Amino acid sequence: MTGVTAEPCDLAGLRERRDVLDRVSADAARARAGTGRIALVCGPTGTGRSALLEAVAARESRRGMRVLRARCSPEDSRAEFAAVAELLDAELWPPAPGPDAWDEPGTGEDHSLHGTGRAARLWRLLRSHAAAGPLLLLVDDVHLADPSSRGWFVRAARLLDRLPVLLVLTERSQYDLDPPPPCLLRTLPSTLFSFHTLAPLSFRAAAELVRERLGAGLPPGWIDGCLRATGGVPLFLHALLTDLGRLTAVTGGAGAFPDTGARLYSSHYTTMIAWALESAGPATAELARTLAELDTTGDTALLADVAGTDPGRTGRWIDAMASSGLVVRAGPGAPPRVAHPLLRDAVLDGWPHRRRQEVHRAAAELLYQRGESAGAVARRLLSVPAVGAEWAVNALLEAAATAVREGRTRPAGDFLRRALDEPLSRERRGQVLTELGCLEADAGRPVGVRHLAEAVPLRQPTGSGRLRTTVALGTALARGGDVQAALEILRNLCEDLPDRSAQARAAQAAGALLSAYDRASWLRVMAGLRHVAAHSPDRLDQAERALLVRYEATAGLISAKDAVERLCVLSSIPADPALAPYVLATVAAVLQWAERYEEVDRIIGEGLSAYRPVALNPALHALADTRADAAAARGRYGELLSDPAVRAVLENPRPGGPADAAALQGSVNILSQAVLALLETGRRDEAWRLADRIAPHGPRDSWEWNRFLHARGELRAADGDYSSALADFRECGRRQTDREVLSPVVTPWRSGAAECLRRLGRTAEALELAEEEYRLALVWGTPRTMGRALRVLGTVTGGRRGTELSQRAVAVLRTAPEGVERELVLALIALGDRLTAAGERGRARTVLREAAGLAGELGARRMVAAAERSLVDSGARVTRVHSGVAALTESERRIAGLAAEGRTNAEICELLHLARRTVETHLTSAYRKLGIRRRSELPSALGPLSNGGV
Repeated sequence: MTGVTAEPCDLAGLRERRDVLDRVSADAARARAGTGRIALVCGPTGTGRSALLEAVAARESRRGMRVLRARCSPEDSRAEFAAVAELLDAELWPPAPGPDAWDEPGTGEDHSLHGTGRAARLWRLLRSHAAAGPLLLLVDDVHLADPSSRGWFVRAARLLDRLPVLLVLTERSQYDLDPPPPCLLRTLPSTLFSFHTLAPLSFRAAAELVRERLGAGLPPGWIDGCLRATGGVPLFLHALLTDLGRLTAVTGGAGAFPDTGARLYSSHYTTMIAWALESAGPATAELARTLAELDTTGDTALLADVAGTDPGRTGRWIDAMASSGLVVRAGPGAPPRVAHPLLRDAVLDGWPHRRRQEVHRAAAELLYQRGESAGAVARRLLSVPAVGAEWAVNALLEAAATAVREGRTRPAGDFLRRALDEPLSRERRGQVLTELGCLEADAGRPVGVRHLAEAVPLRQPTGSGRLRTTVALGTALARGGDVQAALEILRNLCEDLPDRSAQARAAQAAGALLSAYDRASWLRVMAGLRHVAAHSPDRLDQAERALLVRYEATAGLISAKDAVERLCVLSSIPADPALAPYVLATVAAVLQWAERYEEVDRIIGEGLSAYRPVALNPALHALADTRADAAAARGRYGELLSDPAVRAVLENPRPGGPADAAALQGSVNILSQAVLALLETGRRDEAWRLADRIAPHGPRDSWEWNRFLHARGELRAADGDYSSALADFRECGRRQTDREVLSPVVTPWRSGAAECLRRLGRTAEALELAEEEYRLALVWGTPRTMGRALRVLGTVTGGRRGTELSQRAVAVLRTAPEGVERELVLALIALGDRLTAAGERGRARTVLREAAGLAGELGARRMVAAAERSLVDSGARVTRVHSGVAALTESERRIAGLAAEGRTNAEICELLHLARRTVETHLTSAYRKLGIRRRSELPSALGPLSNGGV
């Protein structure tokens, strides 16, 4: 028998439990008056059943009741009357001899309270205690009591109304996979007992407790995190707050709410979660850990199959956990998941790694058998050792192919690396290594070259696989700067293939395109092709003929009309599938220079979609470069800035170092065009940051470096640094001339240099370059090249002759079908300046207003500003734009652009390292200026800039 000394009870600690405590106290008052009964307190694990008993004991002992208590446990559940004996402090073992023995003579035990067996002796013992005064009996966790004691409590309940005794029992009531014992009092009339239920704390009560324990000035998300990690269960919440208290004592309370137990400095929370799982039984604990391990994958049926549990009870258990807030769903029908990462971490704590792998393997196989997506299957296999089954390989490769098509290269690489763990045939291993090597090399990682080199000898020597792998390896080497090694392995492949076969010709075409990364190699290849064309033209295939057209176009030897006619003849002859990508790549580049943009778009679209599985190929890279050139020429800056290569570099928060150099490989042309796009859209600081990242790692002998020099020259000229800009333009021109590229269709360096020379007062030199540019533009004969050359020549010439040349430039550009709007804006500004200088201010203002309008439609803020400055010079009053895209600040445009792409505010905050309030403020301002009210209206409101261009 255990007495309890009257001590003060901290009722403030029993949050939202006072009502139950008062009702139990009312039962105690009745018992003190001589009418006893049973009070049953039920609730899930951790809701405070034991704490409530302590409060009842403390309160009623102060009111004169003697307290006896027992705490049931699984260890004593096999001993008969163990719980009652502990409660009444009775000696059951060994049985006493003689007439007062506990055991009833004969066969079987008499459980009647009015007989002579142990049950009756215990009842008489209880009555003797009650005779001494009001008695409070407390039995904690009665669901763990032995069956004899449970039956005794039920029989006693029918007689307690005659005694000054209150029997308070606590019972765990929670839905588990293993059905619990029936409710103890299910057979009793409701008049003989009172029933009380404890629930988790409400959000308000939990929030008050968190503030009391951790302080009022908590960072955002901490209170919500505490509630989601505990479901408001007091046991879990108090344990978590103990751990968080120690964490905040070290960190000062700053930072985000922890999402893993590794961030906590103690393990009270994890220990309490483990105890709760143990209380729920092995089947429920297994299901909970399976749910936590699979996280967002798996409906009820899958969870039941993997965990080996009953599907019906599994579904009801998940519903029960969802009601308590410990399990959540993203939406109706969505898979269940543990409510918070910290809770998930605690649930999985101590679960063997082998068992976790088994869960993923079983889930993967079940998903595959059910016909789920290959990605869902493959994600489960990533953390599993080799399965050794065909279905696993098929799922991994299909998932990788899907990820590549969707532009998700990182998961694609993960799936391919995992596939290499499976037993594969020699050819299939070579295929997987090729695909993986292409992804790695395309991302600038040196390991890609190693994977491709390993794959080459595994492919069939006479099959197309060996050609694709070797070309991919050559492309990776050339883009990394080792052009000679790339050309050597392609020559070796040609020697192993039948002479003049389609595969040999394709290897030669790939080598020709890769030679452009090295000046001497390019000139040597072109010299060879020109020699063959002069002496044995019939030996040239379509790819070689197209390359010759390209060479002559850039050398200023043929017109755009002649080039297009020759390419049309080539296109009328069906190309071998192995050669087709190389023919298309060259044709698209020349057509882009010829300003045949509709045809360029069609060829690029067909080429990239048809040959994308090849991944790393110089023809595909050439098509991508042409697409970027065409976008820049037409002023489609949003399209250009949304290119994955550009996005990857712009969004990298830590530029510099070898990794940065690798990321720039093979993308310098596209990034150079991005520098100009940033400049034109008013993002000059970003343009300089990008240029500064390219400069230290540029491929100095590649054709791409010439594009960068020209872009940096434009950037420097825009800053007014004409001497440095002139140096870049002239270096670009020297290098282009060394490559026999004289035409302004590629890099109009003479126009840029002439503008700088004029600004520096060296008009004679400027005029010489402008006239040479015009002469070469006449040879090519397209509106863009001629209009640009006339504009610059007019600006440099000045006077009446300069005005006439500027007017001719505008007239020529107006004849172009489409795609020359950027050049037309520049020509209109130049003409407006000439008219202002000539005193024709009225005509000048008309021309300049047209220029400002066109520039605004393009989103070219720099040209809008230039047109407005010229308008001011002409005497016009310029009204600043207060609405529309042009009115957005740089920050507003970038944030609105990211939101238009589907990024959440939280993602934008993380990407741009901004506070959430800052993002919200900028979006509100952008909505007002754009005249919209909903996020879904952003893409159309931003126009061409919404496609990643801000």
